[in-house]
Amino acid sequence: MRPIFKKNHLQTAFLAAAALFFTVTAAAQVDTAAKKASAKPKRVLYGMASFYSSKFNGKKTASGEIFSQNKLTCACNILPLGTWIRVTNQRNGRTVIVKTNDRLHPRMKRIIDLTKAAAVKLGYVSSGLTRVKVEVLGKKPPAGL
Repeated sequence: MRPIFKKNHLQTAFLAAAALFFTVTAAAQVDTAAKKASAKPKRVLYGMASFYSSKFNGKKTASGEIFSQNKLTCACNILPLGTWIRVTNQRNGRTVIVKTNDRLHPRMKRIIDLTKAAAVKLGYVSSGLTRVKVEVLGKKPPAGL
């Protein structure tokens, strides 16, 4: 009886199967990494945002950093210092990613107080206040910053 496949055909079939296996495995790993990168925020808050007065420029924040209106930082009483968050202006849909490095006055009813640079990116400097959505991203700086 004669074999159906010759030796070369078996080697070719084996190599093709191995290549297919590794391609599928690599694609699955890339897909898993993409899902982790686009994971949902851990926590979402809604409220009013304002921005810092210029009189605080150059003074120490609660975290010990020197405050600058040109940085993308914020003050928040709810979240821990050093937390990275995505703030979205609900009126125009603009977003900015900032780091919490300060606290608000204990009686403040607003959820967040942003630097002027962040307020300019969100487009609410002329009004002074805006409704925002705050998404907690975590303690590590987001990729691409």
